[in-house]
Amino acid sequence: MPGRFPLVTDFPSSLVLTITPPPSPQPPTNVLILLHGLGDTNTAFTALGRNLCLPETACISLQAPTPLPFDLGGFHWGDDIIFDQASGKMDFDTGFDKARKVIGDEVILKGLTDKCGYQRREIMIFGFGQGGMAGLAVAAYLSPTVSSSKDELGGVISIGGPLPSLVNAPSAGKAKTHVIVLGGHSNTLVTSSAITTIKNIFGFVEFKQWKRAGDGMPTNRDEMMPIMQFFAQRLRSGKGVPQGSVEIG
Repeated sequence: MPGRFPLVTDFPSSLVLTITPPPSPQPPTNVLILLHGLGDTNTAFTALGRNLCLPETACISLQAPTPLPFDLGGFHWGDDIIFDQASGKMDFDTGFDKARKVIGDEVILKGLTDKCGYQRREIMIFGFGQGGMAGLAVAAYLSPTVSSSKDELGGVISIGGPLPSLVNAPSAGKAKTHVIVLGGHSNTLVTSSAITTIKNIFGFVEFKQWKRAGDGMPTNRDEMMPIMQFFAQRLRSGKGVPQGSVEIG
């Protein structure tokens, strides 16, 4: 039986989130969780969820649980705030136990699966920067290994977000959840060593390197195309697979 449309009341009142219904009036078959970057709020990704207009997919734009200090504005997914002494910039990788509990336990397990009736395979995560790191940490936490018959998450899209350093490799094989990671050709956190680390944890990893420098959000059709192709492969359809098409996973 398909899951029902999630409501704000399905989640703890302490969480700040917005829920965008799918473009058609039918109940959503999938749920996409949107995780903003360091120092942002969920507002911009609420608009992203509307603009993606994914069929049969409800979008939940979740705000990170912890505000930045010193009246800097915005929120972060880390367990701590650490400033790099050389650059003066905030470190992205400061532990993700709190994010794992909020996203993995409260939103996915207790909210979407227990209360709304979704399977893990019907839930995807899209994260930018530190939000992408949080998404990968949650997927490693919830995903069964490749050899398991249990359902994995639908997939994780991480833009400019490597795997957090404190995520350990599964003891019984690689995690089953499919992952796509995107970043710039230079001035990026998604280095070749970062991709190797992700591939050590997850069994199905795609990497798309943009022609431009930096890890910003996609700016054109070519940069967005791999993400839309990943959605096409991983989102499920309650209407069945059209004649002549193949549903992957």
